[in-house]
Amino acid sequence: KNLVLGFCTAEGGPTSHTAIIAKALDIPAVVGAGSGVLDVSSSSLILLDGQKGEIIVDPDEAFQLEFAERKREHETRSSEELENAFNTAVTLDGFEIEIVANVGNLQDAQMALDRGAEGIGLLRTEFLYLDRATAPDEEEQLTAYDQILDLMGERPVVVRTLDVGGDKELPYLDLGQEANPFLGWRAIRMCLDQPDFFKIQLRALLRSSPGHDLRIMFPMIATLEEVRSAKALLNESRDEVCAGGVAIAESIQLGIMVEIPSVAVLADQFAKEVDFFSIGTNDLTQYTMAAERTNEKVAHLGDACHPAVLRQIRSVLLAAHGEGIWVGLCGELAGDPDAIPVLLGLGLDEFSMAPTSIPRAKTILRRWSKAEAAKLAEDVLDYDSAEDVRERVQKTQPK
Repeated sequence: KNLVLGFCTAEGGPTSHTAIIAKALDIPAVVGAGSGVLDVSSSSLILLDGQKGEIIVDPDEAFQLEFAERKREHETRSSEELENAFNTAVTLDGFEIEIVANVGNLQDAQMALDRGAEGIGLLRTEFLYLDRATAPDEEEQLTAYDQILDLMGERPVVVRTLDVGGDKELPYLDLGQEANPFLGWRAIRMCLDQPDFFKIQLRALLRSSPGHDLRIMFPMIATLEEVRSAKALLNESRDEVCAGGVAIAESIQLGIMVEIPSVAVLADQFAKEVDFFSIGTNDLTQYTMAAERTNEKVAHLGDACHPAVLRQIRSVLLAAHGEGIWVGLCGELAGDPDAIPVLLGLGLDEFSMAPTSIPRAKTILRRWSKAEAAKLAEDVLDYDSAEDVRERVQKTQPK
């Protein structure tokens, strides 16, 4: 990380895992720039603007000076925001907003605390399974979960069960070749078809639960039957752990990812089955707009600020709150400066984002009242495009 100033890729999109990792590591990046970047000479001077998604090749001296000044201003602002990141985000009309982090390992969890996170809203457990020849056993998983939970203390930790397939594959699982893996055998679908494999993870999580606010979340849910089957396996795992004389926490919240439109449409029914929802806008947008998130040619369709996505978020929030459960959002949208006021206005309970986005997000939330954000959200739901939504927020954004 310390040897990389930034990077640019010809392929990919802003919610691809390459982009997500770059943000998590606080490395400036531009993805999906097109094949033309491969022709840039290695002797060229390149300026990379990760905020605007631009690269400038061989700029003149005046532009270099302007760019350097912008960089200094950005660093100054970021330093000031970090100083205030450990205070709660309270809106102008007195509402406290919970800000938690998306993390992928113990190091990420420490970074989250260092950036003011109030917990973990998404612990990706794939780090235990990737880049190895064999699957992690129960004891190895238990050790890893214990380390992260101990670090977080009494703060909430939402653990997403294994989510592989799509653009994440495992050599020791025969996932097979699929024409479109994002629509295939992945995540909870794969886990439910291999219950013994899945229960290893579930038992490890249950064993790590005492003394912590552990919450378990199932990804890629599409049907009510999947939720009920996953809950049944969790109950079987609980019985197996208890039969071995091992204590587990009395109360463990159970939730699902809302990342497939079928769940958004039937959110009222799903809300009766779980304790919380976490909206995964990266995939929800991909499936709503039929635009693969790693394909730069359709990246313009993958903007989660599109009203078609925002309206689904509103529907999910209304259904969940009607059933008395809370809703978080752990897609990249949660840390998007243009989206934050809209999500606040829609009534989102928890914002979960890359640790590097937390200081800025708290600053933005403190500049808004929830009442004004609600008016903004009501207006933009009737807009035609993501571009229109972003333009309106930027014009309305308090300075």
